[in-house]
Amino acid sequence: MSEESIRLVTIGRIFRRRWRLLAVLAVAGGLVGYGASVVFPPTYTTSASVLLPGQWEERELLTQVDIATSSTVVDRAAATLRWKDVSDAELRDQVTASAADGNIIKISGTADTPQRAQQLSDQVAQQFVKFASRIAGGGTDSAAAAESEALRKQVEEANRRITELADAADPGQTVEGVQARTELEKLSTSLEEAMTKLDEANPATNKAGMVVMGPAARPTGQAPPTRIQLIAAGTLLFLLLAVVGHLAAARMNSRLRTEPEITAALGAALLGTVEVPDRGRRGHRPEGGARRSRLRRLLGMDTRWDLPTPPRSDDEAARRIRYRRVCTRLRDQLPAPRRLLVVVPDGDEIARRAAGQLAAEAASDPLLRVVKVSVDRPIVPDRDSDSGALVVLSAGSWTAEELAGIAEACADGRHEVLGFVIADTVRARETRTAGPPPDDATLALAVRGPATGGSA
Repeated sequence: MSEESIRLVTIGRIFRRRWRLLAVLAVAGGLVGYGASVVFPPTYTTSASVLLPGQWEERELLTQVDIATSSTVVDRAAATLRWKDVSDAELRDQVTASAADGNIIKISGTADTPQRAQQLSDQVAQQFVKFASRIAGGGTDSAAAAESEALRKQVEEANRRITELADAADPGQTVEGVQARTELEKLSTSLEEAMTKLDEANPATNKAGMVVMGPAARPTGQAPPTRIQLIAAGTLLFLLLAVVGHLAAARMNSRLRTEPEITAALGAALLGTVEVPDRGRRGHRPEGGARRSRLRRLLGMDTRWDLPTPPRSDDEAARRIRYRRVCTRLRDQLPAPRRLLVVVPDGDEIARRAAGQLAAEAASDPLLRVVKVSVDRPIVPDRDSDSGALVVLSAGSWTAEELAGIAEACADGRHEVLGFVIADTVRARETRTAGPPPDDATLALAVRGPATGGSA
């Protein structure tokens, strides 16, 4: 299986086993998005278009965009609107402009109501046209404008005189007269063309006359992000954080799963693997109060999501054979008297059930005494007539430090750890319980005692 498939399977397992928690977090994210929509009121945006006639280069259009959003234009629009609840600085942040195809400047205004957004866009567009027209035409030096008008009149006078000379030059049909009239007509045409090019090259004539292409449309919907978008974003964000948190926790999980790791932590060999019918994969449930336990059970947090789906086991007889084989290996290692302490980490429900079944299968040979040991402060009863200790645990439930603490507690109680047994969960084909032990078998389970260890 590829790494990508493994990730997809892992994510699917998170959604399948923690869907209640994810649903609660998704609702919480939606509520956070709704709260954000209340804190940040809705806004509306609309645009007004300004047409720039003539030929414009791209850098010139960008200059006009900067002029449209300049403080001069926006402040004039603010003075006309006279909105007391909005400052000039805030109004500048609510106005944007962009250059579109066809020499069109789009001026966008954002406000808290559709009417205000429309008024802001229209007013800024009008002020932009007035200011740009004054720069292109009214701001031109009056002397230069007068000189241009005088030059035009002189050209017109020259054309009139050329026409008179052409009519008066040798009205006959001589070659010299025809050539003179032709040259005068060419000169007149050249003067007219030069004057036309002069008018086209004049910025005041070419780029003045900007027009607003109608009033801005009144917006009918909110500008993004809308309330629905904020709610959806909050929901998706919380779901994403929950999934990433699960994956990060699984990656940082230091619980031991393999036989070599557990062997190194306990300093003992594996005596066998036994199977326990699955009861919802709640093998490692943290202790807590009743209210906390109910909350964890309601959210599905008492279910280990990172464990694979238990395989389907054989019948009950096959499971009991595994327990008997473990008991046989214990008899081979135990000296007389055949009494053994079975240590189960407190909170490991799978191991507790496996230890009980192991004690039932062992009967009185060897005699097993099952005790639960806290992994936080492990204390094992002192050695009495015990011949050693057997640790029963489930894989993937405990860290190396916790298992090393149990091994040290056994050593402090003068118990030699003869080995350990791993308990795995399986999906049972049949639901009948295990049969009673033989008639001549006896079962010894320690009763709950002082703080040195409990019984199960």
